[in-house]
Amino acid sequence: DYHKKQNALRALQKKALDKNPDEFYFKMIRSQLRDGVHVVKQPKDEVTPEQMKLMRTQDIKYVETKRMAEAKKIERLKSELHLLDAEGKSPNKHLFFLDSRKEGKAQTAADRNLLGFREFDIATHLDTVPELVGRVYNRPTIATLQKQTLKGATDPVHLKKLAQQRKNQYDLLKQRIEREKAMFVVAQKIQTRKDLLDKTHKVKVKKETTTSPAIYKFKFQRKR
Repeated sequence: DYHKKQNALRALQKKALDKNPDEFYFKMIRSQLRDGVHVVKQPKDEVTPEQMKLMRTQDIKYVETKRMAEAKKIERLKSELHLLDAEGKSPNKHLFFLDSRKEGKAQTAADRNLLGFREFDIATHLDTVPELVGRVYNRPTIATLQKQTLKGATDPVHLKKLAQQRKNQYDLLKQRIEREKAMFVVAQKIQTRKDLLDKTHKVKVKKETTTSPAIYKFKFQRKR
């Protein structure tokens, strides 16, 4: 302990000898001596708590306005796209109930070959052409195809272009959904910081994360 104190004194002496007397830093005027201890002066608050609450309220209103605008754009895109081939969507299942040795067992089209239903034809069962079996929407029957002419694009190049445009629209929808969720989290965090301005006793229950605000438990106070 003696040598430790001597080393500390030597380090302080060396620091004092190496100090530039003309050097200035703001801590010289921002600190004061209290009971032999240097204490940094705290700057005065230039914003009152009422003003801070009002600023937080304005921030929340702005974020909520932008979030509602994104929500409206999302609803408009959903109404146009109908989420037909959206990525991440749970795949549709079409069950066919067939007569078999096990009565009442549901067989899927994918398992028909494994269970001895090789003669089962999905196109015949759905009354459509084999080229449209893989579609989950816009799958007309053979009778409809015979009565009406095929409408829309039929050129493979044009169809590929339309598919790319639809994919771009789904990517845009995904980005807007993620942006709307991020704005919702920002609004919650701003509201939490606004609530912390109250001088009510509070205890932090959960830390703040990138996807959720911090959770505090406030002491109940009966108001008149």
